[in-house]
Amino acid sequence: MQHYHYIFTGSGLSALMTVYEMILSGKFNDKTILLLDEPETKGRTGEANPKKSNDRTWCFWDDSTQFDEIVSKKWDAALFADANFRRNLVLNPYQYKMIRGLDFYNLVFNLISKQNNIHFANQKVIDFEELGNHCIVKTDSEGSEQNYTCNKIFNSIYNPNLVKSQSKYPLLQQHFIGWFIKSKEEVFDKNKATFMDFYVEQRGNTRFMYVLPTSSTEALLEYTLFSKDLLSKDEYENEIQKYIQKLGITNYEIVEKEQGNIPMTSYKFWKHNTKNIIHIGSVGGWTKASTGYTFKNTTKKSKALIQFLSKESDFRKFHKMDKFWFYDLLFLDVLFRRNDLGSKVFSALFKKGNPTLIFKFLDEETSFWEDLQVIWKCPKGLFIRALFGRIF
Repeated sequence: MQHYHYIFTGSGLSALMTVYEMILSGKFNDKTILLLDEPETKGRTGEANPKKSNDRTWCFWDDSTQFDEIVSKKWDAALFADANFRRNLVLNPYQYKMIRGLDFYNLVFNLISKQNNIHFANQKVIDFEELGNHCIVKTDSEGSEQNYTCNKIFNSIYNPNLVKSQSKYPLLQQHFIGWFIKSKEEVFDKNKATFMDFYVEQRGNTRFMYVLPTSSTEALLEYTLFSKDLLSKDEYENEIQKYIQKLGITNYEIVEKEQGNIPMTSYKFWKHNTKNIIHIGSVGGWTKASTGYTFKNTTKKSKALIQFLSKESDFRKFHKMDKFWFYDLLFLDVLFRRNDLGSKVFSALFKKGNPTLIFKFLDEETSFWEDLQVIWKCPKGLFIRALFGRIF
């Protein structure tokens, strides 16, 4: 049975980002690391870089230059719109940035390929557990069971039943289908992203269009919902087609498609951490609960985790509760109870609010006084009821 210092069960964004930060720190060169991930298609085990497709796109607002070498597009301005108003948001000092999944995978796996201590295997994780001072991971390798031992496990395999089996913390989904299209008509402003356009039928939910133009004729259009239940594929795509027609586009081709479903919840995932097993990514509560944004949050969490490992060894001490967790909880309480009013909540926030301060607040970097300036813009009755619901 092969032994490693660290095993990652799952190799999505959180695992790859954490390994990336491990390498950059230079503090783990003497540690053996194994990344395990179930192959999406049948292929050879131990493939150096199994992620060969652009399966997703990450966007985030940022005022640094980290990852700029793989940022495919930046915007200095963004549009927020609903049925009653449109507002151009000046993002300075932030820029809204887009990274294609394949570019990130190539960046990380190119770095991993130069490390003799890091290995990858296409194997389905069946089970893992802590046994005293070490852990065991069981996998399915081409139809036969293979076991590994390790000092510590970083798990990013999401188990939806953890949240669905309880009712204390609401669960919404950020679910979407997106089309990358190329149009014959020049209809897009390549310098401005559409952050949220609520001028679509809400149908009792929180629904909006999200548009990322890369040129005057090319853009990613996503039909997105924050709601409890998913839709049929046709419903998403019919709404995208309607929006394309509304833009005045009559001749276009679909270059790529993507879809996603991100859990939005303030469930205390960290309660399941043990001394030697930590849950990361969505299963660790690393997704920003109120927005579903993952890339920026994962960058911060992975850096914090590497710093933690240089001083501590008990994963139960990693997570710290803060005020932003409670803000997200109240926000989700509101959207869960009155999902039809999501457009009203976001519109109240962005109609007159300072965009830079709002993004700073969503990045969890504001003072309490700055928090109040943002919160005060929200519909007060909805949030007061949510607050009293939590207190009593």
